[in-house]
Amino acid sequence: MVQTPEKSATKLPPSTHEFAEVIHRLEAGGAMLPDTPENLMQIIGLYKAYAVPMDFYWRDLLYIAERVFINPFPFFKYFLPKEYLELHNHYAGDDAELRVWRGEATAHPELLAFMEKGETFKMPKLLHHLFHDRINMEFAEACMRAMLWHRGMGGQFDPYLDTEEYKANADRAIKAYFQGNPFMLALYKLFPDMFIEQCRQMSYYANLGLFWEIMAPVFFEMSDLYDEGKIASVPDAMNFLVNGILAVANRPIYHNVYIRGECYEIVPKSKGFVWLHEAALPYVEAVFYRTAPFRGTKSYNAQARQIPTDQKDFHYGILYADVFPVGTAGIPPTLLMQDMLHFLPPYLIEYYKQHCRGEEDMLIQLGISFQRSMYCVTSAVIQALRTALLHPLDDPDPEHLQANREFFETQLNRFTRPEYGIRNAARLRDIQSQDYR
Repeated sequence: MVQTPEKSATKLPPSTHEFAEVIHRLEAGGAMLPDTPENLMQIIGLYKAYAVPMDFYWRDLLYIAERVFINPFPFFKYFLPKEYLELHNHYAGDDAELRVWRGEATAHPELLAFMEKGETFKMPKLLHHLFHDRINMEFAEACMRAMLWHRGMGGQFDPYLDTEEYKANADRAIKAYFQGNPFMLALYKLFPDMFIEQCRQMSYYANLGLFWEIMAPVFFEMSDLYDEGKIASVPDAMNFLVNGILAVANRPIYHNVYIRGECYEIVPKSKGFVWLHEAALPYVEAVFYRTAPFRGTKSYNAQARQIPTDQKDFHYGILYADVFPVGTAGIPPTLLMQDMLHFLPPYLIEYYKQHCRGEEDMLIQLGISFQRSMYCVTSAVIQALRTALLHPLDDPDPEHLQANREFFETQLNRFTRPEYGIRNAARLRDIQSQDYR
């Protein structure tokens, strides 16, 4: 694993970029987020609060992809069976393939306790669901749909979904799934592309599930290390993420479907699709940067020109979000904010009590802390890409340092463009100040 140095013997003149201070911090091995104890406490607390519902998200995403599949009436897809609650995470527990978290491999105890009682009291699972007293899987599905909509962002996983080989794999699984159902088989024969597209969506369920299966133990371990005093700065947190990204970069991304005890490989492991290029980078691009504006806040009419004509210019992710609780699954992710509210560590609850205008304001403050934490994750992705593609931060060659700087400046240019209000929407300038609450 590569350890990003905390300081760099920079031999370049000062940057003239709009975010020169941030550029210099990245060149010194830091993050876009300033290194303060307050920032560190917020991001680690949010990683912990995010990891618990994420432990449900990844399990349910895999359950939907592998078992529910293309059920036309998936009324109970959020009712996670015991088999998936006890499913061992490949990156936690004593039998882990690659142990990231020292904790248990099955569902987190805080998650199980919340699923039993919710915000109210113990009652049948159906009532918890109907009262919306549960983990909000709608957020996870919104992230998946963002990845599916913003297709073609690099890697080989997405192009594979359009190949004849994929369609043949999907065809076998679809016919097996509807075996003995002449009506659905006839419908499939009439509208094959509709069913194949539903299968593609299931493959993205699996993709995101396998991505979060890794991120949950990463965040749990970071929280434990912070509690033990072993993560003491924002660069420490970012370096852990960088090393984690590089360590798991080549973990497999695949999609299997289980029908009547038989496994159908829709996206086989043998294709060699890997976590970093096929899941992590598309996720960051689709969810952190792009997503889509809330319906009703922007006109999608082409003549109105309120949204970009190219999807690559979309800028509605958490890095640009004006955090306010609108009760939606998108960005700002109110449903995720509500999920995280149940699992905040005590030190963060005390912090919000000091700075909130009341309990109703806590959700907004939590969302802003989440935004800070995702800028730290994005910094780790940028540093990991620089490690993989360019040069060490302490490289003695000025040309290599200049190449690193141009890379950092290119990354930050995404926050400086005036088109469609991108410069005003970006929160990079806001998070430089502790007064951004």
